[in-house]
Amino acid sequence: MTRMIMRRLLIGVFVMWGAASLIFVIVRAAPGDPASVLLGPDASREQVARLNASLGLDRPLLVQYVGYLGDVVRLDFGESHRLARPAMGAVFERLPATLELTLAATALAVIVGLTLGLVAGGRPDGIVDRVVSATTVALQSFPTFWVGIMLILLFALGLRLLPSAGVGTPAHMVLPAVTLSLPFTAIVARLTRSSVVEAMREPYVTTARSKGLTETQVLLGHALRNSLIPVVTIVGLQMGALMGGAVIVENVFAWPGLGSLIVDAVANRDYAVVQAATLLIAGVVMVLNLVADLLYTRLDPRIRMDGGS
Repeated sequence: MTRMIMRRLLIGVFVMWGAASLIFVIVRAAPGDPASVLLGPDASREQVARLNASLGLDRPLLVQYVGYLGDVVRLDFGESHRLARPAMGAVFERLPATLELTLAATALAVIVGLTLGLVAGGRPDGIVDRVVSATTVALQSFPTFWVGIMLILLFALGLRLLPSAGVGTPAHMVLPAVTLSLPFTAIVARLTRSSVVEAMREPYVTTARSKGLTETQVLLGHALRNSLIPVVTIVGLQMGALMGGAVIVENVFAWPGLGSLIVDAVANRDYAVVQAATLLIAGVVMVLNLVADLLYTRLDPRIRMDGGS
């Protein structure tokens, strides 16, 4: 197991280098520059040039890149010229709100998705299975921002049951968490359904039935456990996607997380904040994938973490 962890950490170093390099190129390829945004449209070319020089943006790209990588290795992500504070400090300040929303959406998606998948997979090709399959396809088809707006119109403005935006109470979490979780719920439900249908055809299920176990006991005690490995895999991957999807949801619901911070940073060409936030999200995704790999052995002892089986 130690060898596997070390190998994954080594791969993670290259992943983080790739992410750092990619975001460095993307933010500088975008139109505009920080000096022009800070000084406004009335600034002269000389003023813009002086500010770019003070920010180090007048140097050749290769020189900027090498210096940027050196700073990242030292865990120095630079200063936000817009916020006048360390970029990573601003990111860490917003991180708890995004993690809170992401974890709530993940918990909701896993609980509802597993339940729907078990019900549908326990009786394949039945009415419930067809309804669940159609519902999951629909959930993955609707754009997230549209779903968020519809939920606000229905539950906040129409029925007045929940707040439409902001933070402060558990009720503020409901609409953004549901909006963020719906596509993920559909993925978990469909994957669980397929895994359960396959597991119910295995010999060990026939053996369990021959012992006199009920269908519920067979489903929960045998089929579910052996169906969780692909679900654990997709949960680890989708949590990273949820953090990315939170950019849209946080702006729809005025949620003060990383999403709104990144949008503001991109609009103001705040390179340091964009780079710091992106690298942090990449690191979180890498850690989640490692945790998912470690969970495999708990769910299926036949899988060895040294790469064998």
